[in-house]
Amino acid sequence: MKFIADLHIHSKYSRATSKSMDVEHLSKWAKIKGIDLIGTGDFTHHLWLSELKSKLEPMDNGLFDYEGIKFMLTAEVSSIYSKTYSGKKRVYRIHNLIFAPSFKSVEKINKALSAIGNLASDGRPILGLDAEELARIVFDIDENCVIVPAHIWTPWFSLFGSMSGFDRLEDCFGRQAEKIFCLETGLSSDPAMNWRLSALDKYSLISNSDSHSPQKIGREANVFDCAQDYFEIRDALKKKDKNRFLYTVEFFPEEGKYHFDGHRNCKVRFSPEETKRHNRICPVCDKPVTVGVMNRVDTLADRKDGFVPDNAIPFKSLIPLDEVIADVLQVSKTSKAVGRKYTQTVERFGTEFRLLLEAPENEIMDKLDAELGRAVLQVRSRQVEVNPGFDGEYGTVNIREFNGDAGRGHEKQLSFF
Repeated sequence: MKFIADLHIHSKYSRATSKSMDVEHLSKWAKIKGIDLIGTGDFTHHLWLSELKSKLEPMDNGLFDYEGIKFMLTAEVSSIYSKTYSGKKRVYRIHNLIFAPSFKSVEKINKALSAIGNLASDGRPILGLDAEELARIVFDIDENCVIVPAHIWTPWFSLFGSMSGFDRLEDCFGRQAEKIFCLETGLSSDPAMNWRLSALDKYSLISNSDSHSPQKIGREANVFDCAQDYFEIRDALKKKDKNRFLYTVEFFPEEGKYHFDGHRNCKVRFSPEETKRHNRICPVCDKPVTVGVMNRVDTLADRKDGFVPDNAIPFKSLIPLDEVIADVLQVSKTSKAVGRKYTQTVERFGTEFRLLLEAPENEIMDKLDAELGRAVLQVRSRQVEVNPGFDGEYGTVNIREFNGDAGRGHEKQLSFF
C-alpha cells in the first residue's frame, strides 16, 4: 500500500515552534496534505510524551493511530561535545533523530538520557553526549530503534556540517557506525547532491519537513509502498529496497536556508566559486563567511555532478502549494488571499499531494485557472528560478517569470556583489 511519511517534526514543546504543534492539528494538516504517517517528534519531553500516551492508540506493529493518521515515535537530540579528530580536539555539534517502536523503549531511552542532561528544557534537548555514545545507549535499549543523522549538511549542527561536523560517518559514530543505515538529506540538499559521495551509496536517504508549524509538514517527505508497519518500514530503509521505498519529495535545495555561502547580516551571498575567490572572507565585515551545503558537498565529493548510483532511490522536487499560489498572485504566502485559494484548491483535488504529485495534467488545467495550473505543471517539470538561500535565510522561488530551460532549477544572479 503506497503512503506518504514525514518522520521529522517538532512539538509545541520545542523552541520557536507553533502552539498548534499538537496531535489534533498535526492530524488535521496531515489529512489536508495527504500524509498518512507522521513522526511525533520530541518524545524525550515529559509533557509531550504524556500527551502522546493519552491521545495515541497503540497498534500491534510499532505505530500509533489518531483518527486515521498513523504516528511513529520520534525525537531529535542535539549533541554538543569535545572530541579529538584528525589529531585536534574540537567541539562538535551533531543532531540525530531517534525512531522507536514502543512507549516502553522510549521510557528507557528517556531514563538513560535524563541522567546526562535536562530533557525538560526543550523538546529537542541539548546534551553533552558523544553521538557514538548516544547510538550505543539507544541500541543497547532496543536494537529495533533507528538512529538517523539529521539534516546531514547543515553548517552548524550536523554530521557533515562545515562548521561543526566530520568528514566521514565512521569518525562520528565509531563502533556504532555499522548500525547506521539511514541519513536525512535536509532542506538544503537533495539526493542528487548526496550521490556525488560514493561513501553514501549504501545508505537510504530520507527527507522530512523538520516542521515547526502544522502548515509546513510534508514540505519534504518519503513515499513507501509497503504495510504501514514500523518494522517493515525499518526493513525497507535498512535494505534500501526500491520496491518498498519508492522516492522522496524534496524542496528545491537552492530554496533551503543554507544552500550557498555568505553572511546574512552583511547581505553577502556567495556561490562556492565566489567564496574561493574571496578566500572565504566576507568583503563587508572581513570575517569568515558561513560555508553552506553546496560548498561542503563539493569539498567531500568524489564524483561529478549528475552521477546516479545504480541503487539510487529516486526523488521529485516540489514547491509547497501555498508558495506556488503566492507566486502566481504576487502576494505573501501568509496573506488571506493565499489561504482562501489554498483551501479551494485542496478541496477540488482531495489533498495537496494528490494535486502536486498525481493529478493528470488535463484535470489540473480543467479544475484550476490557467495561470495556477501552468505554475503547478512548471514546478513538476522543474521550470523554476531560484535565488539560493544562505546563512540562515531561505532561498526564493520565481515561477511566473521563469525564462530558463527545463531541467534542474535555474539559478538567477548568485551574489549581491
